[in-house]
Amino acid sequence: MTSSASFDTLESLQANIAELIDRLPTLKNRQLIQQALATIVRIADNGIDRLDWKILSASLADMERGFQLFYDYRHVRKVTIFGSARLSPETPEYQMALEFARAVTQLGFMVMTGGGGGIMQAGHEGAGRENSFGLNIHLPFEQQANPIIEGDPKLIHFKYFFTRKLFLLKESDAVALFPGGFGTQDEAFECMTLSQTGKFGPVPVILIDHPGGDYWQSWSQYIEQQLVQKGLVSPEDPSLYTVTDNLEVACNAITRFYQVYHSSRYVGEQLVIRLTADLLDSEIEQLNAEFSDILVKGKIEKSQALPQENQDETVGLPRLVLYFNQRDLGRLYQMIAAINQMGTPSVEDQAHPERK
Repeated sequence: MTSSASFDTLESLQANIAELIDRLPTLKNRQLIQQALATIVRIADNGIDRLDWKILSASLADMERGFQLFYDYRHVRKVTIFGSARLSPETPEYQMALEFARAVTQLGFMVMTGGGGGIMQAGHEGAGRENSFGLNIHLPFEQQANPIIEGDPKLIHFKYFFTRKLFLLKESDAVALFPGGFGTQDEAFECMTLSQTGKFGPVPVILIDHPGGDYWQSWSQYIEQQLVQKGLVSPEDPSLYTVTDNLEVACNAITRFYQVYHSSRYVGEQLVIRLTADLLDSEIEQLNAEFSDILVKGKIEKSQALPQENQDETVGLPRLVLYFNQRDLGRLYQMIAAINQMGTPSVEDQAHPERK
């Protein structure tokens, strides 16, 4: 027999769903909401295991927390910092991470980490609590957030690693990796894989050693010798990342990436690149001469917002449109670097690279 509490919950749910259906025609994202609801209905009809429902429910709860937190910060660019949880404050790697986080927040960016100790704590210490997000993980053993972010409303505890990593990358406009163990290596290679396949970014990825350190320099040599020279990745793929032991170079890699380039998305088969400044016709000709090899057809052309982008918050920005082959991502990053040497962004845009 259904308990009174369960009946009240079901009754409330029925009322909420009925209200949502009534409002659906007026909602901005009604088509996507309808698709999500239809997916849930199909899953319920198809009959899946209880464990599957628990995974689905917990994943949605994880995502709900993430969506709600980051919505209010959607117009501020954020830098995700990865690195070892084992490095103590006395190590040069910790101090470099601290100084890097301090420098990027002074430029206006916010910082995200996994919320733990080591490099993650260094990132929050440098950024300060007010400029920090912590994306922690529930584990069978006690998992403490670092004392800088503990108790802050911008600290989230995720149930699953995959939902946690989704937000660490989805919400980031740059990734900075410091030395670390298997987890950091996993994060580095996942960033490269997702960037190389167009599933993440384009965003700047910076591999940062302390001054004189060779952790990432050795890693980069391995990539060159074992992957590039053996044809396992494209010669242009190292353009997906920057290796440095210099704090100024690391910060410039981020601010320079957003000097003229703003963001991008696909509209149908076309890649739309939004810019903070219009380009000259001669500069478009230069791009076509240098990067025609990444086009499936046609040319790189200037454009205003396409009709499908009418509800986009960037509707007023100038654009480039092209039929990108979706394969040569290293070359695309090279083209973004070329674009950032063109145009004349406003003084306001140059002063605030952190604004989306």
